[in-house]
Amino acid sequence: MFRKNPSLLARYVAYAAMLFIVSAPVVAGDAPADKAAAEAKARDYFSNVELVDQNGRSVKFYDEVLKDNIVVISFIFTNCQSACPLMTRNLTMIRDMMREDERRAIQFVSISIDPLRDTPSAMKEFAQKHDADIDGWLWLTGQPDDVNYVTKRLGSFTEDPEAHTTTLLAANVPNAHWTKIPPNVPPNGVVARLRLLVEENAAP
Repeated sequence: MFRKNPSLLARYVAYAAMLFIVSAPVVAGDAPADKAAAEAKARDYFSNVELVDQNGRSVKFYDEVLKDNIVVISFIFTNCQSACPLMTRNLTMIRDMMREDERRAIQFVSISIDPLRDTPSAMKEFAQKHDADIDGWLWLTGQPDDVNYVTKRLGSFTEDPEAHTTTLLAANVPNAHWTKIPPNVPPNGVVARLRLLVEENAAP
């Protein structure tokens, strides 16, 4: 399979590397030095390249998007006429199905895989069209090299936007717990998976 599709192999290797880097959960009993080392390792892997949100604000990817957060990440492009609008509508429905405290605990992130065309204003227009330009939801684009670097680190880079993944990435970043959510998981199933990530932070 990989011989016939080298790009698939590259994506697999990139994603496997990501899981290896962040595979060891950080639990409450870990020493502060261990936590700091794990955070530094994650920052080094995911990087602090600056992306731009739908309001034109520059954000450092690890420190201001991932660090200390529970995230659910989707990959979109604003000229998409099928999968991206559907995926965004599903995410708004999923968000509405969650309790208010759960919504506050989760950072929704949509990253452009077509940064040459997806300006911040285009991302904002797309988000507004689908009722997703809201607090707690970042729509990120930026310089192509920076965006491509991030999507490669997340195992979701593609040279052809039409061939982009519709799999979601979800993570409890402080616990280094990452999971993939395939597009065939129904909304209530996605809610259940996100709820488990939130509950990891609950006091024992």
